[in-house]
Amino acid sequence: MSDTKEFHVGELSAKMPEPTQYEPSPFKKGRPPEPLQFEVNMTAEAHDRQKKSGSVQVNIPGFSPVKLYCDEQVPVGDDTAPPPLAFFCAGIGFCLMTHLTDIYTARKIRIKSMKIEQKVRFETNLSNMRELGHTTDGKTLGIETHVLIDSDEPQERIKDLMDEAENACMAHFALRNPIPWQSRLIHNGEELLNREG
Repeated sequence: MSDTKEFHVGELSAKMPEPTQYEPSPFKKGRPPEPLQFEVNMTAEAHDRQKKSGSVQVNIPGFSPVKLYCDEQVPVGDDTAPPPLAFFCAGIGFCLMTHLTDIYTARKIRIKSMKIEQKVRFETNLSNMRELGHTTDGKTLGIETHVLIDSDEPQERIKDLMDEAENACMAHFALRNPIPWQSRLIHNGEELLNREG
């Protein structure tokens, strides 16, 4: 018997997400100067304790659907997969890094190395208030992103790279700007809540 802990993050999925409450939009290629619009579709389900699995797909041709696993730490979960906030925070950092890499490649900016260090602070009363009969509240308190670039390029060129990447990064846009949102609750096929802002 092995003492190796099995930890699941994800794998390629054999099928696309299959939502029942909305119709995924077909991909439509933009014509310059029109921007490209796309969406990421996800369906997820709860399993025993805190285990969840979901299927995620970017609707741009060439992106494969992925099955992701999620869990929480002991004692509420079994620590078999990353928690939701780990995916959230990693997505923010990786999205910015994608744009930095894409832009420095397109602009022929010579980079020796690039790293991102990021801290996202949260607040919740989950651990101490629920047993006292209070409802659970949570907040995102702030995010710090540190981009470390080693390059012989002039400072102004590296600053321009960062400016363009932050403006291009859709995850950072969502953090810095109010965006439309909607959430619905369907219980036994009947809509109980439909909120938006």
